[in-house]
Amino acid sequence: MNASQKIALVTGATRGIGRETVRQLAEAGVHVLLAGRNRDRAVAAALELQALGLPVEAIALDVTDEAAIAAAVQEVERRHGRLDILVNNAGVLLDEIGKPVSAQSLDTWRRTFDTNLFGLIAVTQAFLPLLHRSPAGRIVNVSSLLGSLTLHSDPSSPIYDFKLPAYNVSKSAVNAWTVQLAWELRDSRIKVNTLHPGYVKTDMNAGEGEIVVADGARTSVSLALTGEDGPQGGFFHFDQVLPW
Repeated sequence: MNASQKIALVTGATRGIGRETVRQLAEAGVHVLLAGRNRDRAVAAALELQALGLPVEAIALDVTDEAAIAAAVQEVERRHGRLDILVNNAGVLLDEIGKPVSAQSLDTWRRTFDTNLFGLIAVTQAFLPLLHRSPAGRIVNVSSLLGSLTLHSDPSSPIYDFKLPAYNVSKSAVNAWTVQLAWELRDSRIKVNTLHPGYVKTDMNAGEGEIVVADGARTSVSLALTGEDGPQGGFFHFDQVLPW
């Protein structure tokens, strides 16, 4: 591996948007660590991309497991000594469709936040020292338009009636965390942003959606590769700035 080659890690990357993000980053010349909860699945996915000649390697990482996160950090430090790009892509949607907002179980809320928010924060905190070793660190938090408080409060918005409360609120919290972290990192070489990938056809929504997975990964890749003059602490879909 070229010593000047960027090193990226993408969580939740064994399928869907995460895996496509890995592929597009690797095609751009980035050495990508494909992270998944199940090591065997991560290895299988990485081998398929390696067969295409892409610089991809597998790493086991369960974002809800403190020991697994620590082990992943040690592995990245041992292999590479730094991290240039962290894409927090791992996420779950556990709300029971059709159930009222107030009737979603507390267990659903807890499990959703464990992955979508607390896991994202834990991974970011753990890898931040390695990102500070990068000449131009990038943190990309995959959120959703469904996290927009502005649009959920507007009866004329396209998501006004789309209430998946645990998922939606977890993504609102991801956006809020991004703003807070961006303030901390404002004078550093690290940029952190959050994004809406689009309504993508993935397993999470049973293949429903408006755009293909390749387009769903585009915003993540763009923010991961943004230059020194790129944004800090923003919420984006492609080149569009989204309302909080």
